[in-house]
Amino acid sequence: MKRRFRSLPVVLLAAALALAACGGGGSADNSSSGDQGSAGGGTVTLGAYLEPVSLDMTSQTGAAIPQVLLYNVYEGLVRIDATSNEVVPLLVKEWKVSDDGTVYTFTLRDAKFHDGQELTAKDVVWSFERVTAEGSANPFKKQMDVVSKVEAPDDKTVVVTLERPSQFWLRDVATQVGIVLKEGATDLENKPNGTGPFKFVSWNRGDSITLERNDDYWGERAKVDKAVFKYITDANALNNAMLSGQLDIIANVQAPQLLEVFKDNDQFKVVEGSTTNEVVLGMNNATGPFTDPRVRKAVRYAIDKKALIDTVWSGYGTAIGSMVPPTDPWYEDRTGDFAYDPEAAKKLLAEAGYADGLSVTMDVPPPGYARSAAQFVGSQLAEVGIQVKQNNVEFPQWLDKVMGQANYQMTIIGHVEPLDIVRYGQPDYYWRYDNPKVAQLIEEGDSARDEATRDAKLAEAAKVISEDAASDWLFLLPNLEVIRKGVEGFPENALTQSFDLTKVQKNG
Repeated sequence: MKRRFRSLPVVLLAAALALAACGGGGSADNSSSGDQGSAGGGTVTLGAYLEPVSLDMTSQTGAAIPQVLLYNVYEGLVRIDATSNEVVPLLVKEWKVSDDGTVYTFTLRDAKFHDGQELTAKDVVWSFERVTAEGSANPFKKQMDVVSKVEAPDDKTVVVTLERPSQFWLRDVATQVGIVLKEGATDLENKPNGTGPFKFVSWNRGDSITLERNDDYWGERAKVDKAVFKYITDANALNNAMLSGQLDIIANVQAPQLLEVFKDNDQFKVVEGSTTNEVVLGMNNATGPFTDPRVRKAVRYAIDKKALIDTVWSGYGTAIGSMVPPTDPWYEDRTGDFAYDPEAAKKLLAEAGYADGLSVTMDVPPPGYARSAAQFVGSQLAEVGIQVKQNNVEFPQWLDKVMGQANYQMTIIGHVEPLDIVRYGQPDYYWRYDNPKVAQLIEEGDSARDEATRDAKLAEAAKVISEDAASDWLFLLPNLEVIRKGVEGFPENALTQSFDLTKVQKNG
């Protein structure tokens, strides 16, 4: 019997909970295999601010790629159900897990890639091996370290053996990779070839990506003929495009102070859903002044989080105090660890040898929350003697310089992945936080066979991370959407990185 996620109030539906299927299997199916459903028509146009740098999910990091492709074009073995928040089958009919929690046996359904070729178990093996291959830049590579081997005993069966039980692995597959690619696929950066309900049509760089309904889809077909992802980096222009009828959905509002114009108009619905998107003030623990924990702690004391949320995001958002959203079962309120106290910040800086102050550079990517927060943070840090030079960079440069090379001092970015506390157990991640105790606690939590042990270990890890001031956590972003009247089926809560259009339809 597949373990169910614990029940949570409706407002907490975006929970990044620990994993199902420990000692059991999954058979529930929300995909209506074989039932083509009633396909509607028309084009749905979604406005977003962050354009992908590539369409190859196997070699590039960043949320912009799965926002377009995950579940829409590419599918994994399993997915996260938008209502129950459970791991459910997608390209598999069912799965079983051995009693010791280390062997997963998946039974594939009949499905075809968009180029007409049949999905086989060998494709799945190849796809997983592509993630773990030497030199792979796949953003999921670390999470695959627990995998010992992947086998295809026949065309419809995939057997994955883990080195140890893992609470996280299957959910990571559903939310972060979930991609099955055809062996021999070429030019994945520009021409994705998936099994999903939409086919890739075109990418007009700097403007839009267009998908069309896959009428040969194995499950319930999409309800619109086409889906267009329109990229508009200016928040005012994005809103104006919605007001003028060019857009049907704004998937991730970047100027919440402008929402009133939609709230007062019955042609639109404003949605405030849940996310797991922590806005992190990253400090490079391996270089410059932030090697000293007293400086990092001073930064945390210097920032008034309530004032930041009110100023930067018009009061939308939640102070969290750690890399754990309130929807995780191991959440503890750590906002009191470094409550706003400028005098405490000054004292710590003096103890660290910076009584006369110091100067740092903050590399800031384009998202509105990041650049607005950077200005607020810079102002507050200046009051305790830390002068911040804000260096605005485009997202490809941020990915290379900050995420790739860790060549930075401070930065701000939202981390959308569920269960991303595990990043603090990875010393080579761009924060360069290296604490063996934290890495051990995270591994023990992941390997736990019961929820109580898992929750206790991860809560302790979050406590140590907070007390070390490995980063600062400015706030948890809400999922703010604007949806045109007559458009239905777009998820209100951001349970994954996908802008999932598979159920969207236009009425009237």
